[in-house]
Amino acid sequence: MMRMTAIERMAENTDMSHAILARMTEENPDHEALKKAGKILREGGLVAFPTETVYGLGGDALNPESSKKIYAAKGRPSDNPLIIHIADRESLLPLVQEVPAAAERLMDAYWPGPLTMIFRKSEIVPYETTGGLDTVAVRFPNNRIACEMIREAGGYVAAPSANTSGRPSPTLASHVEEDLGDKIDMILDGGQVEIGLESTIVDFTEETPVILRPGFLNQQMLEEVLAEVRMDPGLESENVHVRPKAPGMRYRHYAPKAKLAIVQGKQENVFARIRQLVDEGLEQGAKIGVICTEESRAEYPKGEVRCIGSRADDRTIARHLFEILRDFDSADVDRIYTESFDTPHMGQAIMNRLIKAAGHEIIDADTE
Repeated sequence: MMRMTAIERMAENTDMSHAILARMTEENPDHEALKKAGKILREGGLVAFPTETVYGLGGDALNPESSKKIYAAKGRPSDNPLIIHIADRESLLPLVQEVPAAAERLMDAYWPGPLTMIFRKSEIVPYETTGGLDTVAVRFPNNRIACEMIREAGGYVAAPSANTSGRPSPTLASHVEEDLGDKIDMILDGGQVEIGLESTIVDFTEETPVILRPGFLNQQMLEEVLAEVRMDPGLESENVHVRPKAPGMRYRHYAPKAKLAIVQGKQENVFARIRQLVDEGLEQGAKIGVICTEESRAEYPKGEVRCIGSRADDRTIARHLFEILRDFDSADVDRIYTESFDTPHMGQAIMNRLIKAAGHEIIDADTE
């Protein structure tokens, strides 16, 4: 009698309505599990996997039915484009009509890494993957687990974040399991992600490259390579008639269950206003959450207070943002108030996610 492999035993002992879970690290990838994941993807199934940014929900990028499954599993609008993940630069060429010289320079600087680029698509890319657009978004992630899985899958994996549409993006496999465990085939658990916010997206279909979503790579870093790059005005638009060219441009994203508001202004005024809002909420019998930093923790004696990281290293703030928003869901808070984060490196990306999570609800602490 043949012995079953570890992954086969896992599958047999798992409720078949629930995703197979395979744990590994980048240093010690489970090659057997990655082969299984590749087979699932080639056959039209869905696999969640870690990247350096957030966990992605993967399907065969060139199979229209796989993209439809991704939209259905997430409850995601089908006009919200998916990003195609590749595992080497050569794989980009069949997907696109042309690669501008400026894009080549950016690839030289930041691929593999937290950078997605948009090009005119070739005929092999189905409209189901691009949300009906004639453009395609492509990324080469800097994660060994992700890249080996992509190669096992045939080289092209479409993957948005592996969460229910609108919820905070997953930075742990447990977040994926909570949202999608009974809707997908497999989850590759690679531990906590490194960055915690989705990739920077740059559109190369216009004369001047356009940032459609800020991320770890900020505008200054991109300008050092491109000389000129501009922010898309649609980033802060609430116009529902604006068709998204990239994930997250139109729809409410990253939102916790509780109502979230951002409090901005002079530091001392922000501290005082949040304390006032907490007191008012508690008097009404509500459960109030507060997002602060290591530097400001002592300013908030009341409420469900969560320290997100340090302003001295805003990468810690980015890494823990979505995790803390999900933690507030578990704590069943009624309202959440957060400080704003005008920090030098990732402040633009952090605030982009917070503003969308808050539905543009911003309180000016400098105004009586």
